[in-house]
Amino acid sequence: MVHNLSEHNSIFSHFIAEIRDVNIQKDAMRFRRNMERIGEILGYELSKELDYSKSEVTTPLGIAQTELLNEQPVIASILRAGLPLHQGLLNVFDKAENSFISAYRKHHKNGEFEIHVEYMASPDLTGKTLILADPMLATGSSMALVYQSILQMGIPKKIHIVSAIASAEAVDFIKSKLPQKTEYWIGAIDAELTAQSYIVPGLGDAGDLSFGPKS
Repeated sequence: MVHNLSEHNSIFSHFIAEIRDVNIQKDAMRFRRNMERIGEILGYELSKELDYSKSEVTTPLGIAQTELLNEQPVIASILRAGLPLHQGLLNVFDKAENSFISAYRKHHKNGEFEIHVEYMASPDLTGKTLILADPMLATGSSMALVYQSILQMGIPKKIHIVSAIASAEAVDFIKSKLPQKTEYWIGAIDAELTAQSYIVPGLGDAGDLSFGPKS
C-alpha cells in the first residue's frame, strides 16, 4: 500500500512546500528542521499500522486504560542525506533501534552511474519491524540495493518505506523489488524523472541542502 500524504490537505503540505522552495532552501537549518518535521509526521501516520496491546498506567488519581506499542521498530537510514529525516522518525519512536547505511552514486563520464554501498551498522533485524528511510527516491535503485544489503542482518517481519519526495517511477520500481506487503509512506510523489535521474519538480540534492555541497 502506498500512502501519499500530499493527497490530503494538512499542515504537512507547508513543510513539503518549504523544502522545495529555492529561497527557503538557503537556510540549511530551516531545511533540516522541516525534513525532521516531515519525518515526525510520517512516523506518526505509520504508527497507526503497528501492533498495540492493552495496558494500564497509574496516575496520581487512579488507573488509566491505554494501548501501548508491542515493540519499537528499527529505523534504517541512508547516509548522509537521511539524517534529518531519521531524527524526525526517532523523535516519534524514541526507543527504536537504529541502522545506518552509506549508499552513493558513482558517476561515469557517459552520464551513467552505479550505486555503491560501503558501510553498514545495524542490529539484528530478524522478526522485527523495519523502517527504511531516504528523503528522496529518484530511481529507487539505492533503496532496492540497501534492502538487499541489509538482509544480511536478518529477515524483518514487516517493512515500511519512508520518503519525503519520490518519483512515480521509483515507487513502481521499489514495489517490484521489495516484499508484497511492504507499505510506503511518501510526502509527495512527482511524475517526472529526468534522463539524469533527477526528480522534477523535486527539490534538488537533499544532502547538500542539509549539510552543504560535497566535492
